[in-house]
Amino acid sequence: MQSKQILTLDDVKKIAAAAETEATLNKWCVTIAIVDDGGHLLWLQRMDGAAPISSHIAPAKAKTAALGRRESKVYEDIINNGRFSFMTAPTLEGMLEGGVPIMINGQCLGAVGVSGVKSSEDVQIAKAGLVAIGA
Repeated sequence: MQSKQILTLDDVKKIAAAAETEATLNKWCVTIAIVDDGGHLLWLQRMDGAAPISSHIAPAKAKTAALGRRESKVYEDIINNGRFSFMTAPTLEGMLEGGVPIMINGQCLGAVGVSGVKSSEDVQIAKAGLVAIGA
């Protein structure tokens, strides 16, 4: 039997706080979502001024990154490079840049999804959150 690491509530709060700090420093209004390795929502935070739709997009990006064990941008690139049939992949809704898996010691513990600014800035915010737990 293998051992499995999981995110604690303390971990999730650290990730969220660091991501929020990054967004605030840059004056970006975003939604931050954190999911476990199965894509189940652990945290959702819509900052003041963030578009309401971002509260749906951020968790979808996070879920896609967690289930795929890779950044959600990979799927966006697949589609943009002409493999349009990939849009029918089951359970993947957030195939846009902005979802980043939380990988520690080769294990996926979950993912962070951010929505509200340019997709590269969404990733910047998500990765700032990961630094808080050494991922």
